[in-house]
Amino acid sequence: MDAKDLLLDGYDRIRPAVHAAVDGLDEDALAARLDEGANSIAWLVWHLTRVQDDHVSEVAGHEQTWTADGWAARCALPFDDAETGYGFGAEQVGRVRLPAQLLTGYHDAVHERTLGYLRTLGGADLDRVVDERWDPPVTLGVRLVSVLDDDLEHAGQAAFVRGVLERRGSA
Repeated sequence: MDAKDLLLDGYDRIRPAVHAAVDGLDEDALAARLDEGANSIAWLVWHLTRVQDDHVSEVAGHEQTWTADGWAARCALPFDDAETGYGFGAEQVGRVRLPAQLLTGYHDAVHERTLGYLRTLGGADLDRVVDERWDPPVTLGVRLVSVLDDDLEHAGQAAFVRGVLERRGSA
């Protein structure tokens, strides 16, 4: 197994985790928060997908799925199209209200585009520096692993929130 295959396997684990956290929930359950400062399932899934879309599109050199395929217009969130949710406060998190089919539809579209890009990579590609603002500079491999890690963490958080909501009888 080479590095590309490991990345494909890792990214392929995000989609089922997202669907397990979202599928079957209504918009109110998706927007529910465990307390006023907590993240909702809707925000977690939207954010993890926006980060993947933003970061992978940047290194792949193509427009984000969010804008290229009309997801920003369909979701009609009250934010600039460039927002990914990074640094959002509690009030902004609370404004992310989306039905399951939009959350998973957008996620699935980004997932397919990400896998398509990953399939084009060779081992040497992963050593390419993609961000010189850090010391040491960030390589493509490090960026892709960072996004993978962040997405799986947020998918796990969404699963946790769903579990608490189900135990409370609110999901």
